[in-house]
Amino acid sequence: MLSFPAEARYPHSALVDFPALGGVPHRGDMEQLVIYFDNAATGWPKPESVYKFTDHFYRTLGVNPGRSGYDLAIEAGSLLTNLRKRLTRFFGGDEDAPERLIFSYNVTDAINLIVPGLLGRGDHVVTTNLEHNSVIRPVNHIVRDHGAEATFVPFNSAGFVEPGEIEAALRPNTKVVIVNHGSNVLGTVQPIGQIGKICREHGVTLVVDTAQTAGVIPINMQEMKVDVVAFTGHKALMGSMGIGGLCVRKHVEVRQVRSGGTGVRSVEPYHLEEYPFRLEYGTPNMLGVAALWAGQDWLDEQGVEKVHAQEMQLARNLVEGFRKIDGVQLYCCEKLENHLPTILMNVAGVDPGDVGIMLDVDHDIATRTGLHCAPLVHKQLGLVKNHGGVRFSLGPFNTDQDVATAVDAVAQIAAWAARPDRKPKRNVEVPSG
Repeated sequence: MLSFPAEARYPHSALVDFPALGGVPHRGDMEQLVIYFDNAATGWPKPESVYKFTDHFYRTLGVNPGRSGYDLAIEAGSLLTNLRKRLTRFFGGDEDAPERLIFSYNVTDAINLIVPGLLGRGDHVVTTNLEHNSVIRPVNHIVRDHGAEATFVPFNSAGFVEPGEIEAALRPNTKVVIVNHGSNVLGTVQPIGQIGKICREHGVTLVVDTAQTAGVIPINMQEMKVDVVAFTGHKALMGSMGIGGLCVRKHVEVRQVRSGGTGVRSVEPYHLEEYPFRLEYGTPNMLGVAALWAGQDWLDEQGVEKVHAQEMQLARNLVEGFRKIDGVQLYCCEKLENHLPTILMNVAGVDPGDVGIMLDVDHDIATRTGLHCAPLVHKQLGLVKNHGGVRFSLGPFNTDQDVATAVDAVAQIAAWAARPDRKPKRNVEVPSG
């Protein structure tokens, strides 16, 4: 951590309004205030190297890239260009076309570029019940507002989409298949290579949402026959919030759906058609670019497979601990093969929102409760009326002690729930999303 204390970094009023700012919840030289199990929402804390590089970059090169010819602008633009190349290689895209790695606000923004960019009236799209609202809502809007058609394929009892079900859903007018690589609710990792083979054989474009897997599971677009990857920077890629993007293979053409400034050929009355300008608009998020660059450095040093193996061992320990507790229900994690360190559970007789409150207030454990912006998953599991579930999503900075504390906390909650004379813990309104 930086050496100066929290009080020097934040005004006193902020410490009063936001008590968490009174300390730094990071495994550094100051005490950790919370056990964080919400990495599926955002990866946190970030590696110290990401904080330091991002701060240094913004202080020294925080200018608009590509808009001017002075040295600082050229150097900032160089980082942007080199990150395109680096991420294209990371995703196994076309390394001779790094301009097709484009940046957006996040994965939702990226999908809102690709859905109307590939689909229109009379086109059919196949997607799944595992999707996040980042896919569900753009697909529903393209159906309702622009005359497309959609099929949502269910998952099996283990939480996986069968490739054969995808193939069976294809129609003569199917143009796109969109699949969530890793479920943000169940943690199951879908067989993208098999789905990609089917899509390629049928001449259908495959779009993969890698919000949960980029930086966790190796992705090679060419080997997996993926045509478009949508990604976000703030989760396992160890970058900041506010940046994501698309990696688009050379044979895929995407319609422009927005327009604006590019800093290039300003006299043109219409938006430029070449990549990356075709899908990028306005000043890029250079703070996010710097964070993503530093995140790539950290992943290179640690190794994606090594980090994932460490996280999955902790996830196995968590599941094994939960299985020993009477009243705990687990979902789609009988086997943790092809899985992320994301576990969905409930405690019998207790609303998941209340479980989340007790974990937070009584045990300083942060989880995510509710429907997790993926209502079709909970609908298929029959959990909507029960307000969804409690999600534990582990990250690279969790420890064996974190897991042991979580298991003990859930055991206490389950024991309280089983008491016939139990009384409500507290009356607190909890977000239901």
